[in-house]
Amino acid sequence: MEETSREAVATAVQRVAGMLQRSDQLDKVEQYRRREARKKASVEARLKAAIQSQLDGVRTGLTQLHSALLDVKDIQSSLADVSKDWRQSINTIENLKDVKDAVVQHSQLASAVENLKNIFSVPEIVADTQQLIEQAELLQAHRKLMELECSRDDLMYEQYRMDSKNTSDMNLISIYFEDVQGLSDELAKQLWMVLQRSMVTVRRDPTMLVSVVRIIEREEKIDRRMVDRKKQTGFIPPGRPKRWKDKMFEVLEATVSTRIEGTQSVTREADKMWLVRLLEITRKYVLDDLIVVQNLMVQCFPPHYNTFNSRVKELASEDLEANEISNITGWLRKALETDKKDWQKETEPEADQDGYYQTTLPAIVFQMFEQNLQVAAQIDGDFKEQVLKLCLKQMNTFLIRESINSLKRKYSQSSEPTDSDAAIERTLNEVAKEGCQFLLDEVFLDLEHHLNELLTRKWLTGSHAVDTICVTVEDYFNDFNKIKKPFNQEMTSEALRRVVVEYIKAVMQKRITFKSADERREGAERMIKEADQFKFLFRKLAAGEDTDRLCGAIAAIAEVFKLTDPTLLFLEVTTLVSKYPDIREEHIQALLAVRGDASREMRQMIIGTLSENKVSYSGVTQPIFKDITVPTITMTTMTTMTSMATAKLLK
Repeated sequence: MEETSREAVATAVQRVAGMLQRSDQLDKVEQYRRREARKKASVEARLKAAIQSQLDGVRTGLTQLHSALLDVKDIQSSLADVSKDWRQSINTIENLKDVKDAVVQHSQLASAVENLKNIFSVPEIVADTQQLIEQAELLQAHRKLMELECSRDDLMYEQYRMDSKNTSDMNLISIYFEDVQGLSDELAKQLWMVLQRSMVTVRRDPTMLVSVVRIIEREEKIDRRMVDRKKQTGFIPPGRPKRWKDKMFEVLEATVSTRIEGTQSVTREADKMWLVRLLEITRKYVLDDLIVVQNLMVQCFPPHYNTFNSRVKELASEDLEANEISNITGWLRKALETDKKDWQKETEPEADQDGYYQTTLPAIVFQMFEQNLQVAAQIDGDFKEQVLKLCLKQMNTFLIRESINSLKRKYSQSSEPTDSDAAIERTLNEVAKEGCQFLLDEVFLDLEHHLNELLTRKWLTGSHAVDTICVTVEDYFNDFNKIKKPFNQEMTSEALRRVVVEYIKAVMQKRITFKSADERREGAERMIKEADQFKFLFRKLAAGEDTDRLCGAIAAIAEVFKLTDPTLLFLEVTTLVSKYPDIREEHIQALLAVRGDASREMRQMIIGTLSENKVSYSGVTQPIFKDITVPTITMTTMTTMTSMATAKLLK
């Protein structure tokens, strides 16, 4: 505490010493005392409020803890009651053991009575089922097979519940129902034969294929029920789960693969264009089958079945190379060379319906990709997706955004952005920016001579440089109307920025130093007039909302030159810095040098004060002065100037 008190006293002494450095400040002692008293009262009030807030928080916490303690006691009491009730119920459960045994025995007897009829008629049902299988009455045969399996499984389950270790009785039941497993295998063979001939069956008798699917679905449900019962009881009948649905997929896959592999005459190793040839053969010989699948067979299966995994799907899962689809890389290169020659012709480029210049290359490339995707879409959705991704990967410098989105909307099942999207967007933006930059460089190459006249003696005495600059820029941008709006807008904004920056550079290069108040006034008025000219021009060209701020920088500098009272110069410079916080000390030095009447002491005072109260640049608006450098005087230049001055004096 003592150390803190000493530090406080030292700080107070330092503050009082700073306030009373001059004798005239003694008259303000009472004013300083009242101000410090107000500050002290304010700090004490804030401290009291903070302490009161902390005390309220502690009080609330204690109240909540007390409430929680009461809740814990209530829960503890409830748990004791539950524990007491549970101990009493154990004795009751043990007294019901005899009832439980009677229920189990009654269930076994009821199951035996229910299946008694089927038990005696098993040989007859087996014979009827065999006959129905031979007559291809598959649904009826399966119904009787389910009756036999149900009787067998119920008897085995009751025997398992009564005495799970009695294997002799289990074997007796299995022997009695041994023909049931043979019927199941025979029916399965018939199902696989129908599925193997499904392309023919669906044309002649689609109800047969539907019956097969219904039987397989029934068996799937029984499999799930038996697996669930095993989890609960540990018992599962022999032969379960059958997994006929998995077998169906295997049969269909093998059938379709065999059908397509018969058309594959070349491989990737033998011919680089193997996929093109394979797709052509597929189009000729398998297209009819695909139409049958789409129009007839799909209706025989539930919608959630992904039934047809073919050789084409296997191809779709493999990595493809760009030159394996229509030799895409070479084709794009030739198309680009042709388009380049068209742009180099003396004739005017083609225009779209809005009058903007355009190239036909994207439409041509889009059509080529469209043809590839149409073929892929007839084969498989996944394969179509992979072909689309490959096309997008290859089109980085060829297609406009509208065409890319059109392809994705038409052929892609996903709306999520991909790596290709980002690459295409990035490449197109780079190409667009480079093209706009090239055109602007041409404009400013024509303006270079007139920009060099700014802020010179010739400019002050009556130059038309800014008039020429405005006319030239407007003339160029009348031609740029053929460029689409987003890029035209960006070019206009950049042109405005470059004009303003070049103008301010002319100031910072100190091409002129005003020699009198009249020259400063005349130069400032000319700068304000020319800033208004730029503002009028670029508003007309729709340069954007930043027009006033950029042109205002020229006018703000002019106000520094226009000021007649040097004692107010610091306030004017401060206003300039507050509007454009990216301005640096060397910029202020250059402005004061051009003004010509600022003494060394005034320059030091202005720069020193601004350094102490430097305004931080937030970066919200685009900087103007950041990239403007102020030329420095090198030793060689100083030596030359000194020699010239000495020679002049001697002369």
